[in-house]
Amino acid sequence: MEITAGRWITVSRDTGDVCPVFRKCFKAGKQIEKAELQVTVLGVYEACINGSRIGDDVLAPGWTSYDHRLQVQSYDVTALLKEENDLRVTVGRGWFRSPMPGWLQSDDKKRRLKQPCGLIAYLRLRYHDGTDETIRTDESWQWAESPVLFSEIYDGERYDARITPENWQPAKFLDWPKDILIPQEGEAIRETERVAAAEIIHTPAGETVVDFGQEVTGYVEFTLDAKEGDTISFDHAEVLDRDGNFYNENYRSAKALAEYICRNGKQTWHPRLTFFGFRYIRLLKWPGQPGIKDFTAIAVHSDMKRTGWLKSGSAELNRLFSNIVWGQRGNFLDVPTDCPQRDERLGWTGDAQVFIRTACYLYDAERFFRKWLHDLAADQRESGEVGQVIPDLMPEGDSSSAWGDAATICPWQVYQTYGDKAVLEDQFDSMRKWVDFITSVTRTPDLWTGHFHFGDWLGLDAPEGSYKGSTREDFIASAFYAHSAHLVVKAGKLLGRDVSAYEKLHSAIVTAFRKAFPDYRTQTEHVLAVHFGLAEDKQKTADALAEMVIKDGVRLRTGFVGTPYILHVLSEYSHADLAWSLVLRREYPGWLYPVTKGATTIWEHWDGIHEDGSFWSRDMNSFNHYSYGAVADWVFEQAAGIRHDEEHPGFSVLIYDPHPDTRLGWLQARLDTRHGTVSALWMYQDNGIRYELDTPVRTLVLLGGEEQWVAPGRHIFWTAR
Repeated sequence: MEITAGRWITVSRDTGDVCPVFRKCFKAGKQIEKAELQVTVLGVYEACINGSRIGDDVLAPGWTSYDHRLQVQSYDVTALLKEENDLRVTVGRGWFRSPMPGWLQSDDKKRRLKQPCGLIAYLRLRYHDGTDETIRTDESWQWAESPVLFSEIYDGERYDARITPENWQPAKFLDWPKDILIPQEGEAIRETERVAAAEIIHTPAGETVVDFGQEVTGYVEFTLDAKEGDTISFDHAEVLDRDGNFYNENYRSAKALAEYICRNGKQTWHPRLTFFGFRYIRLLKWPGQPGIKDFTAIAVHSDMKRTGWLKSGSAELNRLFSNIVWGQRGNFLDVPTDCPQRDERLGWTGDAQVFIRTACYLYDAERFFRKWLHDLAADQRESGEVGQVIPDLMPEGDSSSAWGDAATICPWQVYQTYGDKAVLEDQFDSMRKWVDFITSVTRTPDLWTGHFHFGDWLGLDAPEGSYKGSTREDFIASAFYAHSAHLVVKAGKLLGRDVSAYEKLHSAIVTAFRKAFPDYRTQTEHVLAVHFGLAEDKQKTADALAEMVIKDGVRLRTGFVGTPYILHVLSEYSHADLAWSLVLRREYPGWLYPVTKGATTIWEHWDGIHEDGSFWSRDMNSFNHYSYGAVADWVFEQAAGIRHDEEHPGFSVLIYDPHPDTRLGWLQARLDTRHGTVSALWMYQDNGIRYELDTPVRTLVLLGGEEQWVAPGRHIFWTAR
């Protein structure tokens, strides 16, 4: 890339919390035909030329495994240039120098906090006479303190509109590698929606709170007429407490504070180098009387194309569908994070593999995941171990089954949804190394024992005082070991690799598993045994699962590991009615329970808010935690009946096998695939069930136990009651 012709530059002294701004003034003496800027920073940046913002990306260059990979953005800046030009780049800490994770002290965190800010840029001017001129970062650039007095991922941003950068000083060269620079690989982060304030609340505690009616990841923009020196200050929250007061103790140490010092006159501002997860803001300082039109929430996330839609005859189920979409939007901010609000916001591998199927239905997430998987491979340890989070900000921590298995599950799902083997080519060595790591560390050949695991995290059958469900950890680990080995075999065969050793390994794991675990004790154990093909009699095991669910009061007892698969297992083995009963359950624990409590995103805990309005906990209680939104892939595949044939990935061949339920009345699904748009509807009418299918590909239709192939086109089927 041309940018490597530039040099890394930095400030000549420590600026403390103040974000520096770099500038280059230059003259364009001829008529410009085209001008392209390549730029990236150690941190996050906002760039402008002659006072006009460059591009519509925010929080660039995004978040990657910075030790190995740093994205470079390219912008056409032709229209912004004049004869005399002033190029400026403001650099914030971003993820690069953030104290992440908030609760953990480690040597790696100390190292990252000491890292410098840095800028590298390259501007090529092409003139109409055919000549070129280049401007690159060097000792001629200058820096000064910007109006951004503080900006940090967890704690927020402080801005002084009275400040005009001055006392410009020469920039200093920075010794930093260039071989980590890569072109923009993931989807750009952008502002995607503006949400008007819904209500201004005066709480029982006497505070003024603005409610946007929807949990959003991004920031708040406000407009007001003020005097110089007036101060605006507000913090953020997801929920109100049972008395109607502002509540953000679940943010833990994250201050999530926005502060703005006004200049004279009418002005509009929002933070630019950080983000928040929120539905409410509390006005700590505001001159005069706030008006509802003064505030707008701006949603920010990776700018993926929407590809999947669900709609039904149930208003509460439709709200759940909306919550799942907002959960993905709020947590797909360059990496698949676990939550956008508290002192965490990390790329947990377990959350990603749990949700990836749904993610790829709702949005075109191929580019998003391929970039993140490249970071996973880059951060994969020499042993093959995969960290709990990617980028790996906890390199001292152990891996875990169902978390590290993102290395195999995610590439396979991307291939299945989009049909391009390139993701398997890219990730095959990483997939293989993960399985080899398990083989190398287990204490029991052909099983995975003797290692740390999260188990069935947040399992509803957890013993008192534990976050882990009652499912045996060695059971879970060995089941995922088998699954990952099997995925390596399938991927390897597609790529023409010799995977005979992994075929033998998979067979040995299955044999050892059946011998070690002849009985299944929990809902999750039944689910995994069936879903991963480990049970000798899958129908018998699924029937036993159904009996257990009924005996438990038609209640989930699963956790992080079992919940994504339980509905699939029930539906695939003739218990679709029971699966629907779990989905439509309005009481705790059920997918609709949070909806009855006013949720606008997916919660970390089924009962994040108890029936009496009290909270599950202050320590770990996110109200935007997308994982349990994985239910949507069951709605697409089993309820609406749209799924692809694994032998023909990318929906080049479709299988249509819906499972209708009278409690809804009707269900409609639409999916944009690489081969066109699939639309499916079932509806109960007086004389039976009406099925409408519009498919762009050859489709195997399974209705009423009968099979028929249909050609591309629109089809209407009737089934008697």
